[in-house]
Amino acid sequence: MNYIDVFNGDADGICALHQLRLANPVASQLVTGVKRDISLLKQVEVKVGDYVTVLDISLDKNRDDLVRVIEQGAKAIYFDHHFAGDIPENDNLEVHINTDANVCTSLLVNEYLQGKYLPWAVTAAFGDNLFASAEQAAVPLNLSADEMEQLKLLGTCINYNGYGSSLDDLIYHPDALYQLISGYENPFDFIRNEKGYEKLLNGYLGDLDNAKKLPADYADKSHAMFVLPNEKWARRVSGVYANDLAQDFPDRAHAMLTHKSEGGYLVSVRAPMNNKTGADDLCRQFETGGGRKAAAGINHLPESDYDRFLSAFKASFL
Repeated sequence: MNYIDVFNGDADGICALHQLRLANPVASQLVTGVKRDISLLKQVEVKVGDYVTVLDISLDKNRDDLVRVIEQGAKAIYFDHHFAGDIPENDNLEVHINTDANVCTSLLVNEYLQGKYLPWAVTAAFGDNLFASAEQAAVPLNLSADEMEQLKLLGTCINYNGYGSSLDDLIYHPDALYQLISGYENPFDFIRNEKGYEKLLNGYLGDLDNAKKLPADYADKSHAMFVLPNEKWARRVSGVYANDLAQDFPDRAHAMLTHKSEGGYLVSVRAPMNNKTGADDLCRQFETGGGRKAAAGINHLPESDYDRFLSAFKASFL
């Protein structure tokens, strides 16, 4: 039997896998990529009896390859919180999907593992901008305010590392970051002892400082849209900066449009924190769009669609 772990390269995907492998440490093939690279099952080749774990990528975007994998005789377990569409029924498939806007994949894995590695699930929830869910989940841990802030910053940094249009944009390849994390059962040990975390933290703080200097391209009471330059730092920070703004202005929707080298924009959208719905519906109006209710994106928005996007953005969050 071969184990194949397929996971989103963000905080939620990495921390979900980390919890599962702490509980069941096996050697596995890792399949991941930048946060937006979600059609990952197309990379997976299986034999009868293989075991595939899929974490934090939309079943809707991977359905055909999921069906191929299980029909070829592999067993699969699927954890996710994104739009799923029709879920295949097969004895080789176990599914744990919940699209509630206050749930992330790592919280689903935490429930599956009966809270065994809860601090990592809390870290992931913070990284996924689910602060209230993270704080609620953390109650049994009796953390101090400082410890909560440490997990919040760690989750944000892990999530930050997943953004970018290519692996070259990232501080760490997601599987390399997972390997750094995999040696630590306790996230506070990672924070204190892992030298690689300092590199990640410094990258995040520097990129965020650059982003905060940019004015909004459009803003009103309910919306704010920013256009970021064609720079690696901008592609890295766009999503976490959108998360920060969503927390600071909870009644406002946010969009980040980052210029791409080949033209067009990479888009991140955040629904208002006080009404976490509509981001996925907005982004699915565009060819390469998808995501979840509270946070979604478009992998390529042509420059000619700028006005169309702005109109749809304003109409989606009234």
